[in-house]
Amino acid sequence: MEHYILALDQGTTSCRAIVFDKQGQIISTAQEEFTQYFPNPGWVEHDPLEIWATQSKMARKALEEKGISASQIDGIGITNQRETIVVWEKKSGKPVYPAIVWQDKRTSDYCDQLKSEGYEELIRNNTGLVIDAYFSGTKVKWILDNVEGARERAKSGELLLGTIDTWLIWNMTKGELHITDPTNACRTLFFNINTMDWDEDLLQLLDIPRKMLPKIRQSSEIYGKSSREFLGEAVPISGIAGDQQAALFGQMCTQKGMVKNTYGTGCFMLMNIGETPIVSENNLLTSVAWQIGGKTQYMLEGSIFIAGAVVQWLRDSLKIIEHSSDVEALATSVPDSGGVYFVPAFAGLGAPHWNQKARGTLFGLTRGSTDAHIARAALEAIAYQTLDIVKAMEADSGIAIGELRVDGGATVNDLLMQFQADVLNTVTVRPKVVETTVMGAAFLAGLAVGYWSDLQDIEKIWEAETSFTPTSERAGIEADIAGWYRAIKALEFWSKSI
Repeated sequence: MEHYILALDQGTTSCRAIVFDKQGQIISTAQEEFTQYFPNPGWVEHDPLEIWATQSKMARKALEEKGISASQIDGIGITNQRETIVVWEKKSGKPVYPAIVWQDKRTSDYCDQLKSEGYEELIRNNTGLVIDAYFSGTKVKWILDNVEGARERAKSGELLLGTIDTWLIWNMTKGELHITDPTNACRTLFFNINTMDWDEDLLQLLDIPRKMLPKIRQSSEIYGKSSREFLGEAVPISGIAGDQQAALFGQMCTQKGMVKNTYGTGCFMLMNIGETPIVSENNLLTSVAWQIGGKTQYMLEGSIFIAGAVVQWLRDSLKIIEHSSDVEALATSVPDSGGVYFVPAFAGLGAPHWNQKARGTLFGLTRGSTDAHIARAALEAIAYQTLDIVKAMEADSGIAIGELRVDGGATVNDLLMQFQADVLNTVTVRPKVVETTVMGAAFLAGLAVGYWSDLQDIEKIWEAETSFTPTSERAGIEADIAGWYRAIKALEFWSKSI
C-alpha cells in the first residue's frame, strides 16, 4: 500500500488540501473558497468556524477522491496565511470575534501612535518587524479592547489566541494541542527573534496576557496526532510553516543568498540569510525562515500587499475580464502599457515604502488608453513592486541576486514572468511544480516522520520547468522603471494630504 503526506494550505481566500507522494508529485487535491467580510472601509475579516469547516472538509475530500485511507497518510503538514489572528474561548472553542485578516487596517492609527511614542527601534531590534497594522499584535489588542469582557476573561485564562495554524491544530486535536512554530510566531509583533521566545516587554506594551499564547514548537517535528474524527484515524501532525516560509522551503532555498518570490493574493519575496539575523536598514523584515533539528535559519522579506489581487479587481470590480486567466491575452493585445502606470495600493504600500495611507492609483491615462493598457499596467505593477524589494534586499545583505525562483498562481502568466526578468535584469526560474507553498509544508512534515530521510533527499525532487532570460535591450526597460518611480513619488505626495 502506498503511503503519502497530506498538506493543508489555509490561504487568504481558500482552503486547500493536497496529497503528495515520495517523488513530490501531487496525487490528489481539493480546494474551496470561503467568505470574505469587509464590515468597514479598510477592515477585512474571516469566520474562523467557516475556515475550520472548509479546511477539514477539503482534507477529507482530498483523500476520498482517490480512495486514500487515513492509514496511508504518514504525516500532516500545515501552511497558512500568517498574520491573521483568532481569539477564542478555551472551554467552548467559540471565537469571541471574527478572525482579523492580515490585510486589515483598522489599527493603523494605533500603529502611528506607537511610532510617535518611539517604539520603532525596540520593535525592529526585538522582532525584526516594522510597526504596521499588517501584523497580529495590534489586532489582538483591538479585540481585547473592543469585545466586551474580553480582556478580563483573557487575564483569567478563559481565552486563547493563535494564528491560523494554531487554530487549525487546536481543532484537529480537539483542544489537546495549543501550539505554533517560529515562522508564524515571528509575525505577531510580540515574538523575539533573538531569544526565540515570546517577548515580555512587547506583551506588556500591547497588554496581552501571556497565558493566552500557544507553545512554540519547531517547524518540523511530531507534535502529536489528530483526533480520530478529523480523518477517521489518528494521524501525526508533523510540520508547520507560515505560507511564505513554506514556499521558501518548497523552493529548496536552503542556502544563504537563495531567493524566491511567491505571486499570490499578495507578493512575497524572501532571501535566506543563514543562521544569524540581519536587522534591515532598508525597510525589509527580518523573520525566522524555519527551525529544524534545533537549528534556526533566518530570512529577509519584502511584502507586497496586492499582487494577484489586482487581477481579481480587474475581474470583479472593473469587469474587464471574465476569468483571471483572461488577463494575459488582454494585456498581450497591446505592445506596451501606453504610458499607463498602475500602483495597486488598495491596502497601502508594503515594503520598502510602508505607507499605510497610500491608495490604488492610475497614472498616465489618455483618451487613447484602453482596458488592455490598464490590464498590462496591472501586470507590470507586480514586477515593478518586486524590483523595489530586490534593490533593498541586495543593499541589506550585500549579496547580488543571480537567480529568482518563482511560484504561485500568477507564475503561469508568461508575459508577467518575462517582464519580471527584464525589469530585474535577472534570470527568473519557474519550477515544474509551482505549488511550492503547500509542497514546503509537506516536506517539513515528511522530514519529521522519516518519509524523506534528509534535505538532500528532498533537493533531488525540485526541478526547473522554464527559465526567463532578461532582454539585452535595456534602454526601454530603464525608461519604464523611471516612470514607475515617478508614479510612486506622486502617490506618496498625494497620500500625505490624507
